[in-house]
Amino acid sequence: MPANQVVSHLTSNLRFSPHRTEPVVLDETQIAASGAGLSVAEVHAALDQAWTDLQNGRALGHKSVLSLPEDEFWQDAGLETRPVEFAGERLGWKLSCLYGANPNFAGVKVIGANAFNRLLGLRRSRSTYILMEKLTMQPLAIVDATALSAARTGAYASKVLGLCPIETDGITVFLFGAGPIAMAILTSLAERAAPRIARVYLKALRFESATALVASLSATLPFDLVAVEDNRVLSDADFVVTATNSDKPVFEDDELRRDACLLHLGGDEVPVKTLRRVLRQGQVGCDDLETVSRRNSQSLALQFSRTGSSLEALGPHLGILELSKTSDWHLQPGTPLSVTCVGLPVLDLYVVAALFQKYRANFQTA
Repeated sequence: MPANQVVSHLTSNLRFSPHRTEPVVLDETQIAASGAGLSVAEVHAALDQAWTDLQNGRALGHKSVLSLPEDEFWQDAGLETRPVEFAGERLGWKLSCLYGANPNFAGVKVIGANAFNRLLGLRRSRSTYILMEKLTMQPLAIVDATALSAARTGAYASKVLGLCPIETDGITVFLFGAGPIAMAILTSLAERAAPRIARVYLKALRFESATALVASLSATLPFDLVAVEDNRVLSDADFVVTATNSDKPVFEDDELRRDACLLHLGGDEVPVKTLRRVLRQGQVGCDDLETVSRRNSQSLALQFSRTGSSLEALGPHLGILELSKTSDWHLQPGTPLSVTCVGLPVLDLYVVAALFQKYRANFQTA
């Protein structure tokens, strides 16, 4: 078959026409101007499809992280006297690459992060996404995905709350953290779980950060939002979410209710005692055993690696469940739950693809 006929035949069978133009570049200004930004509801709709496709084997992805030594940062920056300003906190100085594919698209997210950025008036992390056609692997768009990345992480809150065996409404939530992820958690809960929630207590490493977030959001949320300075009301919480940059656990196990459910989104924030108790008395889970284990930065993975084993090796034998594999966990009311989520690459693919499709639809109808 002549080459031009081969191309014609392939084109007729592709889901997309071969991409022959330069990829569109969408920064935050262009996303807003084009009306392509996703609402919280649209983010959740994209993620619903992502979870379905993950569980059905129609989507896959992996994550690689290059963590750089903090001592090297302080030395290279000539700031040897500054670490005291970050006591109790990880710099999280790292370069991450998340890549995934589904039936229609493929893509790569690159993240650069450093908590020191706040002293420079910069964001802690920035995400850039390259969206590609699946079949030709040609780039369609280069997108500033910083806001989308926070939104997809925050959406874990409503997903995991939906699994929690909490039978009563009027739920009390205790949220550790006051950054962009915390904001996304609150908007996710408002979108998907508002009728069930009575109040959210908010605690941050710096109390002024918590009060600032409360001031900016409380009037827009359908539940009470209260900033707190300590863990005294933690025992009231049905659902506890950790989303901080702390370098150590942010609570003690005896501060929790015995039936409290946990979502862990940060680093080493949850006591080993808590994880072991929940493993005995309730259910421990994560978004993906392999990904959480190999990242090895969160309490669940660290409790295994510190003893010379791994979450990936022992998790299946201990009955640790995965959001990427099972949708219905059949949990018993009144039992505790602890879920650790590292952030799956496929989720980014779906929200960026949804944004790009909305942009393309708006552009074509303009």
